[in-house]
Amino acid sequence: MASLGLPITIVRPHLIEFGIGTAGKLGRWAAEKGYRRTLVISDAFNASRIDVLELKGEVTVFSEVTPEPDTANLDKVLAVANAADAELIVGFGGGSAMDLAKLAAVLAGSTQTLHEVVGPNNVHGPRKVGLAQVPTTSGTGSEAGIRALVTDPRTMAKLAVESLHMLADIAVIDPALTFSVPARTTAATGVDAMAHCVEAFTNRKAHPMVDIYAIEGTRLVGRYLARAVKDGGDAEARAGLALASLYGGCCLGPVNTAGGHALAYPLGTRWHVAHGAANALIFPHVLAFNTPAAAEKTKAVMAALGYETAENIASVFDAAYAFCAELGIEMKLSGLGVPESDLDAMADDAFAIRRLLDNNPRDLTRADIRSIYAAAF
Repeated sequence: MASLGLPITIVRPHLIEFGIGTAGKLGRWAAEKGYRRTLVISDAFNASRIDVLELKGEVTVFSEVTPEPDTANLDKVLAVANAADAELIVGFGGGSAMDLAKLAAVLAGSTQTLHEVVGPNNVHGPRKVGLAQVPTTSGTGSEAGIRALVTDPRTMAKLAVESLHMLADIAVIDPALTFSVPARTTAATGVDAMAHCVEAFTNRKAHPMVDIYAIEGTRLVGRYLARAVKDGGDAEARAGLALASLYGGCCLGPVNTAGGHALAYPLGTRWHVAHGAANALIFPHVLAFNTPAAAEKTKAVMAALGYETAENIASVFDAAYAFCAELGIEMKLSGLGVPESDLDAMADDAFAIRRLLDNNPRDLTRADIRSIYAAAF
């Protein structure tokens, strides 16, 4: 684990508006900046309520964002973005919409292709358009980060782009926008937000400057997730989860996730399992596996979630599994339609995600990954 003296770079949007009823502040900010043409990137549901953003001028809406978007979905976005010639691009939705907005902001009108910008720091700047992010779920924290992911359908692998040029000029986090999120989705996305915090907290690159966001984000999920699942209109609980999601996003830039996300990604790319649901199912298995390498921090994580555990794998697994299962989350791969015959291919895919596995506090071999999938089946 990192010491206080280890160099670290902290990034976050230039302006963050947080609180119930803040969605309309985006339109006022955009007007003050003089933006006349705006492109909103969204799914069909959120496209039906863009009026809450109070945008002025010419507004073009792309409403075909798909869950776990692939390169074909991005190509559609870029075609609309190039035609709209927007001065401001807005991601309005979950992580998929916000990631596509990031990529559109740097690729529309650019000579660079997606494959030329994959990886860290390959985007040529400066960005030519403004970028705003408005999350409508509490999970990905994408509004705060500098990474975007799309799936390559040919390889079924996530293509990850990382660049400071994809950092939002403004993030508007209005918890009221999440009131309509169904209970099952609330549970899964809430565990995703918590997983960002936990994986950063127990990470090989963990740093005290990020730990404060990570452990507080975990506490917020422990305090408010069950409440929001039970009552979607609980404003305090929704605000707590929105803040936890933001904190998780703040962890991703300087530290990033680790083994949990690496094992969750093949569920989405191969079987189109929603990202939050995939992370929730995998979370107890990887947290328990990592316990010997991060015993003290794991115990702090479970305390933040309201559980007292011993410093052993079985105790941690039982408590973490109970936390997720009691939220009504499907905790078996078979229950999500993943066939047992695909576990080997999934293990190969996960083991190849070195950018995350190399962050894990305990080495995960290909055999370890296959064993976790078998246990989760």
